[in-house]
Amino acid sequence: MTAEKRAVYLDNAATTPLDERVLEAMLGSLKGPYGNPSALHGPGAAAREVVEEARESVAALVGASPEEIVFTSGGTEADNLAVFGLARAAPHHKRHAVISQIEHPAVREAGRRLEAEGFEVSWLGVDGYGVVDPGAFAAELREDTAFAAVMWANNEVGSVQPVGELAAACTERGIPFHADAVQAAGRLPVDVR
Repeated sequence: MTAEKRAVYLDNAATTPLDERVLEAMLGSLKGPYGNPSALHGPGAAAREVVEEARESVAALVGASPEEIVFTSGGTEADNLAVFGLARAAPHHKRHAVISQIEHPAVREAGRRLEAEGFEVSWLGVDGYGVVDPGAFAAELREDTAFAAVMWANNEVGSVQPVGELAAACTERGIPFHADAVQAAGRLPVDVR
């Protein structure tokens, strides 16, 4: 008798079977209402209502107000928007960033591009469990730090960062903090406040 081989799929953080409730909601939206949600005509207004309901649902999930929610095509675009947006919005004398070494490539590559543009990036290491030490993180924050970025929940190793402590260290110094929460949302309690 031969042993049965079973494949176990462990990459559900990246792609997973669609929940039936999500499928139903998507099919409903794909069937209509259709229209440009920015248009003033009836179909556009109906499409806008669907978009705004989705915005309210996402805001409720993460403890934000609906006007704070910006839809993108996915996590990579959102990370790029955050990293490059924070870098470009920073005062000219703030040309430093703190980024963990285990970030998603969307953040890591954005950090490398910033380095090529003259930013200094402190690439923060992690311990044997893949977790950033809050003390080491705080020690990297400087007067010229434009922003810091640490992925909340890592999709490859499963580590969960102490984002509350990291965000507090940034808040104390007036430094914007970006946490890629793609893998955390829906699995951990998320409150952007």
